[in-house]
Amino acid sequence: MSWETVIGLEVHVELATKSKIFCSCTTEFGGEPNTHVCPVCSGLPGVLPTLNEKVVDFAVKTGLATNCEITRFNKFDRKNYFYPDLPKAYQVSQLYLPICRNGHVDIEVDGYKKSIGIHEIHMEEDAGKLVHDPWEDSTLVDYNRCGVPLLEIVTEPDFRSAEEVIAYLEKLRETLIYLGVSDCKMQEGSMRADVNLSVRQTGSGELGTRTEMKNINSFKAIGRAIAYEAKRQIEQLEEGKRVIQETRRWDENKDATYAMRSKENAQDYRYFPEPDLLPIEISEEWIERAKREMPEPAWAKRERYVNEMGLSEYDAKVLTTERALALLFEDTAAICGEPKEVCNLITGELMRLITESHTSADKISVDPEKMADIIKLTKDGKINRNAEKEVFEALFKDNADPNEYIREKGLMMLDDDSLVADTIDEVIKNNPKSAEDYKSGKQKAFGFLVGQTMRALKGKANPQTVNRILKEKLDSL
Repeated sequence: MSWETVIGLEVHVELATKSKIFCSCTTEFGGEPNTHVCPVCSGLPGVLPTLNEKVVDFAVKTGLATNCEITRFNKFDRKNYFYPDLPKAYQVSQLYLPICRNGHVDIEVDGYKKSIGIHEIHMEEDAGKLVHDPWEDSTLVDYNRCGVPLLEIVTEPDFRSAEEVIAYLEKLRETLIYLGVSDCKMQEGSMRADVNLSVRQTGSGELGTRTEMKNINSFKAIGRAIAYEAKRQIEQLEEGKRVIQETRRWDENKDATYAMRSKENAQDYRYFPEPDLLPIEISEEWIERAKREMPEPAWAKRERYVNEMGLSEYDAKVLTTERALALLFEDTAAICGEPKEVCNLITGELMRLITESHTSADKISVDPEKMADIIKLTKDGKINRNAEKEVFEALFKDNADPNEYIREKGLMMLDDDSLVADTIDEVIKNNPKSAEDYKSGKQKAFGFLVGQTMRALKGKANPQTVNRILKEKLDSL
C-alpha cells in the first residue's frame, strides 16, 4: 500500500514596523523582559487600540507580491482564548474578512514547477512568550512581544513533500525580505511556520485527519518534522489505529513530535467583530501607490543579472540571496561599470568576511564608491589581486579609504618598465637553463622566470607588464 502526504502551511511573519500594531511600543527584538509594554498591549482595562497604518500597507504589498485579491473592505475580529502569554485573554485577528485572499506562489523543485495556492493573508497581533525554567520547575512570562504586528499567510493543502515546503518557504522569505516588510529571522521568531499534515492512500481524493505542528522556526527542523509526522501517521493507519486531530509540538532534541492539545475549531475561539476598531477600506489609489513603491523582486533581478550583465545563473542566485548584497552589487557596478569584477569581490571576499565576522549581510556597511575605487585600481593595474583583497578587508572592517591605505602600506604596483626590464635581464642571467628550456618549447620555464621576476620585485610589478617584457627579451635571444 502506498501513501501520499498532504501538507498545508500557516506562516506567521512579524512585520518590520518600528512600533506595535495598536500602540506606540517598540517592536525591537530583545530588551529586558516586560520593558516593551504599555497599558494597551498589556491589556489593562479601559484602553483603546489605534491601528498602525504601516501594518495595513505592508499587508497590501505582501498580498500583491503573492498574487492575492485585496479585500477592499476588511475588518478585525476577536479570537478568545486564555493562555498566560495573552494578557487580554483574546487576540485581535481577522477571521471573516481577511485583507488578502485567493493568491498563489510559484515554486520549482527538481526541475518541475508548481503553483501553491494562498487561501488568505490576515493581520493580527502577536502574543507574549513563556520562558520555561526546568531547574526551578517554573514558567515566567515576557510580554515584550505582545502586540507586535503579524501577518498570517495560510496556504491551500497543496504540498506533497518536505522539499516543496522548503522551496515555498525560501521563496516566501525572499519575497518578504525584498519587499522590506520583515527581516524573516527565524532564529529570532520573526518567521514561524505551523505545519498541517495528513496522509492518505495514493490516488484517493479524500483528505485524511490532519495534525498541526506549531511554531517550527528553522527549515531543517521543518523538513525533519514532516518526515517524522508522516511516518508516524502511516504507521498508525497500517496498524489499524486512527489518527487523532490534535496540535503537536516538535521536540528538536528528541527529533520527534508529541501531543499538546486537541485541535481547536473556529467555534472554540468564540470569534466576534472587534468593537474597538473601525473597518478598513482599501482604496484603488492605495493599491496603485503600493504597486509603485514595490521594489524589483529577486527573481526579476536574477534574470536581469544574467541577460543584461552577463553573469552566470549561479552568481546571480548568490547575489540575490540577501537584498543587501544585491543593492551593494548594483550600486557598485553602476559606479565602476565592471559587474563581473564586483560580483567576484562580493561572492568571494565579502562572503568570506561576513562568515568570519559572524555577522549577516543586512548588517554590513560597505561604501559602494570606495568599493568601486578598489576595483578600478585593480583593473588599471595599480594594485594586484592580493592587494585588492587586503584593501577590501580594510574597507569592510574599518571603512578605510582605499587610496590612503594603499599609499600607507606601499601596495601600489611599480609603473617603471625600465626597472622591470633590468630585473628580467638579471633573472635571465641567473637562470640560463630556464631561458634555454623556453627557447626549446618548454612553457613551464616561462612561468618559472615570471615567478622569479615577481619575487625579485616583491610582487609589486604588473604581471602583464612582466609577461610582455620577458617574452620580448626571450624571443630576441
